Amino acid sequence: MRAGIVGAGAAGLAAAHRLQALGHEVTLFEGRGEPGGQVVAFEVGGEPIECFYHHIFTHDRAVVRYFEDLGLGDRLEWIEPHNGHFVNGRIYPFVTPLDLLRFDAVSLPGRLRLGLASLWLKRQADWRVYEHVTARAWMERAVGRRAFAAFWGPLLRGKFAERADEVGMAWLHWKIRLRFASRSGRLGAKETLGYPRGSFHACYVALAERVRADGGRIHLNAPVEAVATELGAVTGIRAGGAFHEFDQVLMTTPNVITKRIAPDLPADYVAILDRVRYQWASCLVLALDRPLSDVYWLSIGDDLPFVACVEHTNLVPADRYGGNHIVYLSNYVAPDHPVLQMDAEQALAAYEEAIRRINPAFDRSWVREKWFFRDPGGQPVITTNYSASVPPLETGVRGLTLANTTQVYPEDRGQNYSLELGERAAGHMDAASRALAAARGARI
Repeated sequence: MRAGIVGAGAAGLAAAHRLQALGHEVTLFEGRGEPGGQVVAFEVGGEPIECFYHHIFTHDRAVVRYFEDLGLGDRLEWIEPHNGHFVNGRIYPFVTPLDLLRFDAVSLPGRLRLGLASLWLKRQADWRVYEHVTARAWMERAVGRRAFAAFWGPLLRGKFAERADEVGMAWLHWKIRLRFASRSGRLGAKETLGYPRGSFHACYVALAERVRADGGRIHLNAPVEAVATELGAVTGIRAGGAFHEFDQVLMTTPNVITKRIAPDLPADYVAILDRVRYQWASCLVLALDRPLSDVYWLSIGDDLPFVACVEHTNLVPADRYGGNHIVYLSNYVAPDHPVLQMDAEQALAAYEEAIRRINPAFDRSWVREKWFFRDPGGQPVITTNYSASVPPLETGVRGLTLANTTQVYPEDRGQNYSLELGERAAGHMDAASRALAAARGARI
């Protein structure tokens, strides 16, 4: 089989690697100038770092497997982070269960209910029982309205904005289970996160080199103009004004791009794609001459223009980045939000007052460099009964497969699930190829 793959991110590269192992030819088309997809990087102080913050959990076995297979296993480091929650103008540590008991932004009964609800959800393996109810409705019953308003409510609003009340409890349940799965010790007292020397981007560069070494082709700066079809079957890809013939094509693109480059998708499949809405991801990245706080992951409970303040150099040392202290100010917004039209200087001006609420001493003179990144496929909005909105891998066009972050449900978007999804898509394509070959053999 000659397979064309749209996108050289985690899913596309994993699919290519698996297809090659199964004996197929692969060609990838990537619109950016480098492989990695959403795990792209830039340099600070001579060291690469991701445009959007990344870490992995101890149960992210696919990521670890790729690092090991590519000879990069010794780069992964496992660290116990110092996390916190910002509410009522104050940073509350959230590292151990005792920190929850000290969280006096809510009453003691509310704190106990927050903890018990999380412990309960940790033990519930079947996410399907939560599909019919919103996260807000379930959590307000479980922890009380005041505790919800101080903790979960702001986090949901920060990520999903005006659609926060539509988010399904199945999504939040699985997020909580995943976070607990990366904790150890009595009552899950210690969380452990992984981050590699040289950034995660190095893994995808190495994987792209492996694909090339095994005979694959990767076209960079090559946005796909269209997936070509004839008589209900895929025939190839148009990119850079040229036509490339393929037996099968895998798209790893967000739904909105998928519809644009594959206009011959069946109406019923398009209807499924249209059920999912995306929040754009945006990150203002600051290189400071000193720490902003002592917290790695600071979730935001107050009304600030970002949902998280992730101080990367509170997870790994600042000396890796020439002494720069790296801070990500992350937000998820609707496609028409004004922040998406801003540059780094405008975003800093819009965020400056909020940054000073985290650290009143903050001054512009602390900022050595700044960058602003945005991505249209940042976060699918996971509503109730979302399983009905998950597009199948098979699109309805013979030989055309889709694999993107809307399909990892109930898991959330993340490198681990994109790698696994790419491998699953490759298996699907291989099975389809073998079935077609068998049918042709039977006719002969």
